[in-house]
Amino acid sequence: MKQMEVTIMGQSYLLGCPEGGEAALTKAVSQVDREMSAIRDSGRVKARERIAVLAALNLAYQLAEGGPAANAQSKSRPVAADNLPDLESLMRRLDEALGHDGQLL
Repeated sequence: MKQMEVTIMGQSYLLGCPEGGEAALTKAVSQVDREMSAIRDSGRVKARERIAVLAALNLAYQLAEGGPAANAQSKSRPVAADNLPDLESLMRRLDEALGHDGQLL
């Protein structure tokens, strides 16, 4: 397994990558970075962990709703902060689900 150094929201990560999977990993990293940056740039969320969870939920939702079509749409039109779901509502629901001990902030 090959290792690749990638950057997401300005932080470097060393990730394992199967031979021949470099392009797919680079595309995935780009999607995650774009989603996390859009959430951060909205100015409503500051904690990196919370941004990561919200980005994961947004990406999972896109996949569940549209499968490959969602991927094609995100390639042609990057997610803008104005197009994000209601982040305050998502954060509140996450905090409720995690309970007091697992609050993200």
